[in-house]
This record gives sequence, C-alpha cells and structure tokens, in this order.
Amino acid sequence: MLLFLTFFHWSVIKFESDGETYFLNSDSFTLTWIHSVENEPWYEVYERDGRQLVLTETYFKTFGAGVPSEGEIIESDDGFIRMVVNREMSHMNMIVSDHTETTIITDTKEIPLYELFEPYSEIEIKVHRVYLWNMWGGKPL
Repeated sequence: MLLFLTFFHWSVIKFESDGETYFLNSDSFTLTWIHSVENEPWYEVYERDGRQLVLTETYFKTFGAGVPSEGEIIESDDGFIRMVVNREMSHMNMIVSDHTETTIITDTKEIPLYELFEPYSEIEIKVHRVYLWNMWGGKPL
C-alpha cells in the first residue's frame, strides 16, 4: 500500500498566490464575479481536461466592456446571454477582490476567493498533478 501511495498521483486544480496554495479536487468549477463596469454578475465555466483547463462556457446579463464577441450563443430563458467558448488554457491569472466578490462554485459549495486571499492578490489557477504528500503543502477547497 505504501508503494502505491508513493507513486500514485492525480490531477487537482491549484489556486496559488504569494505562498498561499489551495487545491480543488473537482472536474469542473464556475468562476463568478461582479463586472466592474456593468455591475452585473459574470460566470465562466471551467473543466479540468488532462493537464489543462478548458473554458467551456461564459454567461452574463448584458453586452458591455470586455465582453467577448466570438462564440456560439446558446438560447436561454434565465435572463443571461450564454456563449460556448471551449478555449484550452495551460493556466490562468486573475485578480481577486472583495469589490467584485470573486467566487468559485462547485457542485457542492461556493468558495469566496476574496475571503481566502488578500485584496487585489494575483491568483494563478492551473491543473496540477500531485502525489499524496504534496497535498500537505496546500489547503483543500
């Protein structure tokens, strides 16, 4: 059993900034925040695919500053404009702020990143392969 734990590793989603590391053991998550100009919620859906993230979908209330113009629009009755994106990413960087209420949503919980990291911290998000002992270096989300 010890040999199995020594060589077995799996993929997690790693959130890191200035020495603070958190691991999300999930196949997907939704990143949400309040758009600074439109003052409306914005959502991006990410999936873990091998060693990369895939931005599969984005949805928002109105077209405005910073809104992508390419992508297939999905019909929706919920008041949101939904777009298929399917962009592969080795990693992504973002700034966390309590003003924009940067939050991660999974199937089971909501995780307010703006409460975990210092205001205006730059967070790197990426798929990370870990061994059991690597999990002790980070905190689970």
